[in-house]
Amino acid sequence: MLCAVFCRNMLKNVSREALKSASESQLQTLCADIREEILHTVSRNGGHLASNLGAVEITVALHRAFDFPRDKIVFDVGHQCYAHKLLSGRAERFDTLRKSGGLSGFPKRAESEYDCYGTGHAGTAISAALGIAKARDLKGEDYSVVAFVGDGSFQNGLIYEALNSLEILRSNILVLLNDNGMSISPTVGGMHELLSEMEREQEEERRDNKDIALFERFGLQYAGICNGNDLSDCLNSLARARELLKKGSVLLHVRTRKGQGYAFSENAPDRTHGVSPDGARPREEYSKALGEELCKMAQKDKRIVAVTAAMTDSLGLRPFFDQFPERAFDVGICEEHACVLSAALAAEGMKPYYAIYSTFLQRAFDEIMHDVCGQNLPVTFCIDRAGITGADGETHQGIFDLSYLSLIPNLVIAIPSSIAEFREMLHLSAKSDVPFAIRYPREGRGNILETHKIGTENSIEIGKWHIMHSNTSDIIVIVAGERALSIAQNVRKRVNKSGKDFTIVNARFLKPLDEKMLTKLGQKYIVTIEDNLLAGGLGDAVARFYRNSAKEIYSFGYRDCFIPQGGVDELMNEYGIDEEKIAELIEELYARG
Repeated sequence: MLCAVFCRNMLKNVSREALKSASESQLQTLCADIREEILHTVSRNGGHLASNLGAVEITVALHRAFDFPRDKIVFDVGHQCYAHKLLSGRAERFDTLRKSGGLSGFPKRAESEYDCYGTGHAGTAISAALGIAKARDLKGEDYSVVAFVGDGSFQNGLIYEALNSLEILRSNILVLLNDNGMSISPTVGGMHELLSEMEREQEEERRDNKDIALFERFGLQYAGICNGNDLSDCLNSLARARELLKKGSVLLHVRTRKGQGYAFSENAPDRTHGVSPDGARPREEYSKALGEELCKMAQKDKRIVAVTAAMTDSLGLRPFFDQFPERAFDVGICEEHACVLSAALAAEGMKPYYAIYSTFLQRAFDEIMHDVCGQNLPVTFCIDRAGITGADGETHQGIFDLSYLSLIPNLVIAIPSSIAEFREMLHLSAKSDVPFAIRYPREGRGNILETHKIGTENSIEIGKWHIMHSNTSDIIVIVAGERALSIAQNVRKRVNKSGKDFTIVNARFLKPLDEKMLTKLGQKYIVTIEDNLLAGGLGDAVARFYRNSAKEIYSFGYRDCFIPQGGVDELMNEYGIDEEKIAELIEELYARG
């Protein structure tokens, strides 16, 4: 009976009771089935592949050793939670992974009782596990709490803030360190070296090892190293860890191989960390342009340096790191540190380019404000994956950067409408002596309305907008960024069919605003479109400029909410940038005269 339950086409029917009573050979079959299901689904839907393939055996062993959801598990980041989803009553819906209305690619409290804490950014699991454990103690309850943490997250400072509280809070948790030598890029830094040294030590030497003593000083009992891709070793190691957990908090060091069981992923874990769905149409990416232009600029300007927080390849910086290794700095998953490092480099005359995803830059808000902008230092923030990012959901949508950056003094905020314009802005920032932020989506859309030649001398000036299409109607559409421009183009094609038209302005800069152009605009009706939250973005800035005037402002952006997973265009339309509604508004404004 159990053999039938564990065959791949019966994976959706696996119960906790069957999992607990299965033989080890049946669990091995289950691991193979899970791995096949992950590979099949991710190849179709996209998602995090290598990290999830590497965590199958240890996750099955955790579900065997603990009583979830009574016991609690917190996944740091959540890149490795797919097997957990399959084992926790969600196998029936696993084919909806990362789709609109389907399963999230990350742990999500609203999705399942097995997800006790939502995650998506690195470094949070130990803090969260401690909070859950302390609540357990205060309520007089009795269950185990596991923090499942990747070695890449062990570079993040929040981890050590949490470890510093272990003995203060006096609550027991199991910290499972999933060590695969990778974050998105290969793991770097002192903690990576320490973990590697611990692994090299012979078992009989570990008791007196100074590295183990470091963890013990934090209040962790070291439970040794286990092979996280060997199911038998995982089961035995977790049994030992559970016994130790009765006496205090425990660290179990688990070695896994990213991409385990899929040869291509094993050999290229960085390229298969996150994969696109089969058949996805390739487009030119802004990251490629960033790498190319920074290399060109660095050849002429020895002050230029590149900084990243564990995302060298995905941000397009590999060519720079290869050509200028002495001027390239990957500091690991330490976004705040990278920001202060950039500020200090700038203070001593360098020209730092700090490349980062929009969602991760949020973590360094204080450092942007005080260390960079408060000192008016010429750091350039290259903000990738700005706007809707799609299938990774709430924790990865880059829809807040215009809002939280716009309130910071001294900062120039640039929004390219094309990859060509982005390249020009990079060169412009090199000539600037103030903090500079350039925000852009992952991919270009090939907008064709651009009428001036990018690359000409002084073709872009800080704070100057560009009229891309002029018309005599009383309607003007002001757009911020390539996606907004694409929407405006499509709307114009629609209304052109009925003989209507409007002016289109490319708002290349949110700060400073082109107040000179705004002062001269004669149109009564002003429509703004931006790939950002409405609050604090372009529409807000334009409305503030025209307050108490006769102008009528209509703004399209995202409403005040967190946006879940789905397709980019689908989410843009659903959450506030509806092409059809914009066209209807233009028609209505025409009717008013």
